[in-house]
Amino acid sequence: MRLSVPVSAFVAAIVGFGGTLALIIAAADAVGASRAETASWVTAICLAMALETAWLSWRTKMPVITAWSTPGAALVAASSGFTMGDAVGAFIVAAVLLIVTGLFRPLTRLISRIPASVASGMLAGIVVTFAINAARTIPVDPLLILPLVAAFFVIRLFNPALSVLAVLVGGGALAFLTGRVGGLPAPELSTLTLIAPTFSTSAIVGLAVPLYLVTMASQNLSGLAVLRAAGYHPEPGPLISVTGLFSLISAPFGALTTNLAAISAAICTGPDAHPDPAERWKTGPFYALAYLVFALFGASLVAIFAVLPQSLIVLVAGLALMAPLANALTIALKDEHERMAATTAFAVTASGLTMLGIGAAFWGLVAGMLVLGLDVAKVLKKRMA
Repeated sequence: MRLSVPVSAFVAAIVGFGGTLALIIAAADAVGASRAETASWVTAICLAMALETAWLSWRTKMPVITAWSTPGAALVAASSGFTMGDAVGAFIVAAVLLIVTGLFRPLTRLISRIPASVASGMLAGIVVTFAINAARTIPVDPLLILPLVAAFFVIRLFNPALSVLAVLVGGGALAFLTGRVGGLPAPELSTLTLIAPTFSTSAIVGLAVPLYLVTMASQNLSGLAVLRAAGYHPEPGPLISVTGLFSLISAPFGALTTNLAAISAAICTGPDAHPDPAERWKTGPFYALAYLVFALFGASLVAIFAVLPQSLIVLVAGLALMAPLANALTIALKDEHERMAATTAFAVTASGLTMLGIGAAFWGLVAGMLVLGLDVAKVLKKRMA
């Protein structure tokens, strides 16, 4: 076996984990998770990703890489008024919806028909707050933040995948060396905490449904596209159902929904991983091994994040979402005839609007679809005149 196989897998795992762990921490804080619940969240989601990646890669003999839902984490982190029990209930509902979608092919087709412009407008509205908050950290601690921002934009010119990780590691080291961190916590092994779910209409409509939609539209469909671009043609249903099943099993322990990966998968599906496409599936087990290690030390990793400066965590979360924000805005504004609908979805979602206890992401999607419907009706009326 070529050395490039485990190397590609470990790089993908480190980039995916280190680059967006700050979002998981932010999401857990937003729903009032305790330190133990946050550690359980990280541990459970890493275990789910390890098991489903290993199983799907071995079963299909393709490099099927999974990840946690980055826009989903951003959605939870941007929410307000929900408890950890509400979040767990929403994760369970979203997981069931994923399983049903995978089992019934027409549902997969239906989700794929949601206009990419409107879905991307909603996604951009979710993540833009994090980019803005990252910029707001500059006056809070300019001596720490400005060098890290400069490093991010320079490193991304040469290696975009590692730029966020470099900021996290470099920022942590700089914070420690300059006395911004009192001391590192003692290492500890992870434990799982069972969390009782609560089911409310506001959490289901305001968290579960948007989480399901962004996971499908922004993650699973993108993950399938990456596999197809690499020359693989998997049956979508079983892949989506398996990620939904593992999400359902891990949700009571606080874990966010998991899905097919896009960026991490791109590292494992290309010729750099192995010249022979038939051999690239072996990156899956090594990727799974890395996440088993992350799961084992999840509690320690959460504890480390807890002692880092808050401005650094906010910066890393914002920088991690810069590329998804740019991509979402590009797709949202690409079609001239759908720009107003996409812009409406973006504006309503970014506003943080809450009505009837339901969050802005849902209303952004509804508003965008309504505007698009009016635009389509206008065009049809002109054609019939």
